[in-house]
Amino acid sequence: MAMIFDQMPTRKALSRIAQDFYQRGWMAGSAGNLSARSSSRPDCFWITASGLPKGQLETSDLILINIESDEVLQRFKESAKPSAETSIHRTIYQLFPDARACFHVHTVDACLAAGRIPAGEKLMPLPPLEMVKGLDIWQQAPHVELPLFDNLLEVPEIAAQIRRRFQITPPEVPALMIRHHGITVWGDSLQQAYNRVEIVEFIMTYLARA
Repeated sequence: MAMIFDQMPTRKALSRIAQDFYQRGWMAGSAGNLSARSSSRPDCFWITASGLPKGQLETSDLILINIESDEVLQRFKESAKPSAETSIHRTIYQLFPDARACFHVHTVDACLAAGRIPAGEKLMPLPPLEMVKGLDIWQQAPHVELPLFDNLLEVPEIAAQIRRRFQITPPEVPALMIRHHGITVWGDSLQQAYNRVEIVEFIMTYLARA
C-alpha cells in the first residue's frame, strides 16, 4: 500500500521519503536534500541537515528555517547544519507561496540527459510523453521545456539565478535541472512533490536511454 505522506507528521514524512529515495539510488550517501513547510508555521520550513546519510535519516535530523530571514529556529542536534541547498529551497518557497514541499535528488540519468544539452542553453526540451500530464501539462503533444541552470560552487548564486529568471519568466513545470547535479521539484503537498519527482525522473531515464 502506498504511503500517503500528507497524513504523516512533516518530519516523519521527510525521513520516510529520504529513505525511499536512497533505496532507489536517488540520494546516494549524503547527497540531495528535502524540505517541507511547517504545518504549524507556514512561514518556516523543515530541511534535511547537511552531510547526513539519507538512507538513515531520522526525524531529529531536520532543521527548521525561517523562509524570509534564513534564521535557524529549531534543531535537535547541536552539530546539525542546514543543507548546502537551503538557499534554493528558500527561493522556491518565496517565489511560489503555494509550494509546500521541495525535493532535490541526484541521479545518473538526469545528469546524462542534461549533459546532452549544448553548453549555454537555458532550457531542456521534454519529450511529449503521457507522463508529462503528471506535471499539469494537458495539451496534446505538448512542447515543454525544463529550466536548466549551470552548477556553481557557490550555491546561493544558483539560487539568485533561479530567482532572477523565474521572476521574469515563470517555469512551465514545477521543476528545474542543475547540470552535473540533479533535479529540484516542488509541489502543493508532500505527496504531490513526491509524485512529481518520480515523474521527472521517469522522463530523465527516457531521455538518457533515447
